[in-house]
Amino acid sequence: MKIWAIFLTAAVALAQTPTAALKSVIGEVTSIDAGAKQIKLRADNGATYTVTLDENTSYLRIPPGETDVRKASKIAFTDISAGDRLLARGALSEETKTVPARTVIIITKKDLAQKQERDRAEWQRRGITAIVTAVNPAAQEITATTRGRDSASLIIEAAGASFRRYAPDSVRFADAKPSSIAEVQVGDTVRVLGQKSEDGSRYKAEEVIAGAFQTIAATVISADAGAGEVRLTDLQTKKQVTVRITPGTLLRRIDEGTATMLARRLRPASATADAGGAGGPGGPAGAGGGGAGRAGGADAAGPGRGFAGGFRGGGPGGNFDLQQVLERSPQLSLSELKKGDAVIVSSAKAGDGVAVTAFSFVAGVEPFLAAAPRTAGQVNLGSWNLETGGIPEQ
Repeated sequence: MKIWAIFLTAAVALAQTPTAALKSVIGEVTSIDAGAKQIKLRADNGATYTVTLDENTSYLRIPPGETDVRKASKIAFTDISAGDRLLARGALSEETKTVPARTVIIITKKDLAQKQERDRAEWQRRGITAIVTAVNPAAQEITATTRGRDSASLIIEAAGASFRRYAPDSVRFADAKPSSIAEVQVGDTVRVLGQKSEDGSRYKAEEVIAGAFQTIAATVISADAGAGEVRLTDLQTKKQVTVRITPGTLLRRIDEGTATMLARRLRPASATADAGGAGGPGGPAGAGGGGAGRAGGADAAGPGRGFAGGFRGGGPGGNFDLQQVLERSPQLSLSELKKGDAVIVSSAKAGDGVAVTAFSFVAGVEPFLAAAPRTAGQVNLGSWNLETGGIPEQ
């Protein structure tokens, strides 16, 4: 069960006491003022609340995955740390954004990290990422093609599965909304946790997370670091695209050696890649498509509230974790960008002329784009297969 569901269960249990008129707020601890006995909480709805405490406040700690608040252990105010997930229950004031808390329940940042590691392993073992090719709501079935070198078509049996859909500006599971098979569309990327049949033709789903994503190759027209916006030329459509950069965007510049390594994985026969090729100034126009990138590594599910991502790169030489390659690369500042720089951007799909919010924005990709194969003059991003890969937080 996800964190929000655990806390909801706890809130329901508390509401069955004489304090039923009180309200709860759930979010992440951002700071603690021990002297004033106050906690700043960034709620899941994006608002910031001040949780005030007194000698009558009770403090509880519940493990990730536990749904019975009666099994929570008593703790002290000093046991709460920034980064913990917290439910505060009291006379909530939306006007002043304050909660004089009667009860505080936490899931610690450390417990979350350990749980997320276990979940990451579970999703890597039993999870798949696929592109939807058909949807049959009546039969509760989704036909999809899996990603990677061994791609194949299969039928996802969705009866009984839980559905969520990514927000248009985020691939954090914490921002995803409850959904249903009726919202799944052809072309969506779906991440599914479940069990494959023996013949590999069907997949019994337990959880389904869907979204519409795109990954494009582009060149920089201009960058406004103050406004957090970059204007690009999409190398496929030749149209201008405005990209918004948020605190959650994974901003990276890969070095030449890393870009060349990725290029060799894409096309091993190319011992070296011409950095002046596709995507570089004067190079042939190209494009990228498919897949999606996750926002900043520790978001969330940082996934710290989030999940670690799939970002699996296919191509010759087997799979590797492109997510880790990018997260270990140097941070990119928008002020570094120059006109003509080649970039690869992942975002939710949007209509022509509509600004997009980048999940990932990576510069220094000229060698990779130069090595990318072309079909009808268009660049195939191939192993730059940035999947949504969000491991749901627990």
